[in-house]
Amino acid sequence: MKAISAPPLLIALDLDGTLVEPRKPVRAAVVDAVKRAIAAGVRATIVTGRMYVGAKPFAEVLDLDGPIVCYQGAVIADARTGRFEREVSLPFAVARTIYEVAKDNGYHIQFYRDDRFYVEDDNAYAQLYARTSGTEPVVVPSLLEAFAGHDSTKVNIVTDVAKAAAAFELMQNAVGDIAYVTRSNPEFVEMLDPRVDKGVALRIVAERLGVPMDRVLAIGDSYNDLPLLRVAGFSVAMGSAPEELKAQADAVVGDVEHDGVAEAIERYVLH
Repeated sequence: MKAISAPPLLIALDLDGTLVEPRKPVRAAVVDAVKRAIAAGVRATIVTGRMYVGAKPFAEVLDLDGPIVCYQGAVIADARTGRFEREVSLPFAVARTIYEVAKDNGYHIQFYRDDRFYVEDDNAYAQLYARTSGTEPVVVPSLLEAFAGHDSTKVNIVTDVAKAAAAFELMQNAVGDIAYVTRSNPEFVEMLDPRVDKGVALRIVAERLGVPMDRVLAIGDSYNDLPLLRVAGFSVAMGSAPEELKAQADAVVGDVEHDGVAEAIERYVLH
């Protein structure tokens, strides 16, 4: 673990598994720590794989303004208005290839457009995602017909936790040369345009806020947070993170149930 070289001017927070336990509210100690950091003049942003509609309630709880990152970095949105300031979607031709591979292997798949998610079957997997995102699916007879001529913000496979690693390997082998394939929540395997990830988007947000990257502190807990931690001046992994993530981080704090984000803020921002 290394010492922090300069007080952070921007805190970048992953959501699920970092700021919150999925489908639960933010713990009071974490809300308090983030708000005290903001009151001390530090900016804060969310960097999540969630849709904007799923990130908005947390931006409101933390009273964030300015840009936040959604869809694993494919979208940068205004925290308060929801206006997409930047969107890099997955081309339809790539989404179609992903769809065909996923369907051939029996996976539930979702497409995204205009901050809505689309499915062919409103099943248990769609409802799991609905509970996480806070919005209901749009059910269509055919995703390929519904998106013909339209790109998809991202494409997501939702599956059983025990099957997610195999789904990731399948998609990495099938489309890893034309899409960015990543893991987020234990049940999700997500595919995006290869030009985007959380690290790319965080650099853009920091530049817009006038904050140099060496004054950015980032906190994450899963594989999709690796690009986030790699670009930040000081990186923090949650205690629940896989060992690969902890190895990349400058510090490790407690898990969500032990208010790890509050611990990081107290130790490295407000000390």
